[in-house]
Amino acid sequence: MAFMVKHMVGGQLKNLTGGLTEEKPEAEKTEAAAQGMTQEEFEQYQQQLEEEKQEREASFAQKKAERATVRSHFREKYRLPKNETDETQIQQAGEDVVLPTELAKMIAEDNQEETHKQSVLGQLSNIQNVDIDQLKDKAQATLEDLKKQTENCSLM
Repeated sequence: MAFMVKHMVGGQLKNLTGGLTEEKPEAEKTEAAAQGMTQEEFEQYQQQLEEEKQEREASFAQKKAERATVRSHFREKYRLPKNETDETQIQQAGEDVVLPTELAKMIAEDNQEETHKQSVLGQLSNIQNVDIDQLKDKAQATLEDLKKQTENCSLM
């Protein structure tokens, strides 16, 4: 309320006096004085802000590179076309991009599952109603029978 009164009456008083009162121009105030600091404190504060900004940007770039690495891994795994933005993000990180241990563990598990699925036994386990142990026993028995027959064979 007081602000409104001062604003309304103050403006009219300035017009009546013709601007005889001296006011300090606000442009002369430095940013440091405006914030209640000395110039040296203000420079240290600005430097600290700049360092924090650089740390955040570096951390963000590292995270982007990690994500790009994961995406490129899955693109290779599923034979999808490569993305140039991912490659540039990895290159911009500069240093070796290290995946978090949890992600690396997940990728290793995926690779193990893929190798198991690609094996013959892995393919057989995908077929329903197939007993792997029974198949192994039959295969062993067949091999033993073949060995016995070859031992008894007169041509060999």
